[in-house]
Parts: sequence; C-alpha cells; structure tokens
Amino acid sequence: MSLLPIFLRLDRRPCLVVGAGTVALGKVESLRAAGAAVTVVAPEAVAQIRELAEAGSLAWHRRIFAASDLEGVFVVIAATNAPEVNHSVYEEALRRNVLCNAVDDPPNCDFYFGSVVARGDLQIAISTAGESPALAQRLRREIDAQLPRDLGPWLGQLGALRREVRANAPAGEARNLLLHELAQRRLCGSSSCPTRRFAEEQIREMQKDEVVA
Repeated sequence: MSLLPIFLRLDRRPCLVVGAGTVALGKVESLRAAGAAVTVVAPEAVAQIRELAEAGSLAWHRRIFAASDLEGVFVVIAATNAPEVNHSVYEEALRRNVLCNAVDDPPNCDFYFGSVVARGDLQIAISTAGESPALAQRLRREIDAQLPRDLGPWLGQLGALRREVRANAPAGEARNLLLHELAQRRLCGSSSCPTRRFAEEQIREMQKDEVVA
C-alpha cells in the first residue's frame, strides 16, 4: 500500500468523532490538541467527554450516527465498539469525500494515526499502515530515548534565527549553506550567543557581496 506521509493542519477545521468511549476520548484529545473544532456523536459518553461538552470545548450530539452528521466535515473518526457502525461511517464518508479513520480497522481507513515522538514543534511520526501498531510504539520509545529533552526549545530558537536570516540575507546558495550550518550548532536566546554572532557575521558578508555584485 502506498501512503502519502503528511502532517495535516486542522486548526478550526470541523472534525467529527463517532463514539464517545475511552478510545474515542484519545482521538478527541488529539484533534483538540491540533486546534480542530470537534463534534462527537454518541448515545452515551465517558465522563471526560461529557465534561468537555459542558465546558463548551466540543459539541456532543447524544444520539446514534446519521449520514447528515458528515455534512461540512473535514475529517471523521469512527471509534465505536460496533464494527458495523464504523464501517457504515467509512462508507458514507467515502461517498462524501470526507477523510475517515476507523480505529483499529485498517480496511476502513483513509489515513492512520502514527506513533509520535514530540519535542515542541518537532514531531516524528511512525506508521506501519495498521500492520503492527505495537512495532510503531516500540520504535517510538527507542527514538524518544535518543532525543534530547530540550530539543523543543532549541528548535524554537533556531526557527526565530532562521526567520532573521531569511529576512536579512539575500537568497542564494550562501544563505542555504548558512541555514544548514545553524541546524548543527548549539544555540541560546542570549544576544551574545556565539551561534547568533556567527549568523550575524555571515549575514553582513552576504550583504557586502550583494552590494559588490
């Protein structure tokens, strides 16, 4: 099976979760963490989902799934304990060109949730296309153990410096080489940081070269 590995932006996108048990709760939390506007459809719900609905953090329709629930939906997660319901959600989503994931049911999925290692904005997602989630989890633990804990803050500082370089250095091979070099160096938020001073020197040199050219 050929899959397109992508990171999908869901900020303010309408997403539907069919089911409101423990498994559904995990998917609700993932969607909310991505900024999605979440709606849940289920006759009953675990306490955490009821509390989120009462707080206005998501919409909960206390009934069984209806095809019309997919109207205007960007992504749907079928997370009930009834395979026939999950399959019907997938088939209806397919007819409406809505991306669907039926939990633990690879044939009824357009996409899969990867096993993720995260450090701030850095995310490494591992997928086995549903063949062995256990293997994906083992690899996640191994990668997680190897990555520095402060990688997230460092990446944030690197991103800020990258934007500064792109704003002040002329486009070209020299700028690209500088950006790659910065990704290899230690970095801190101080204005006296050696890496920051190095970047400023390189920018000045590139600016001089542009004037001469």
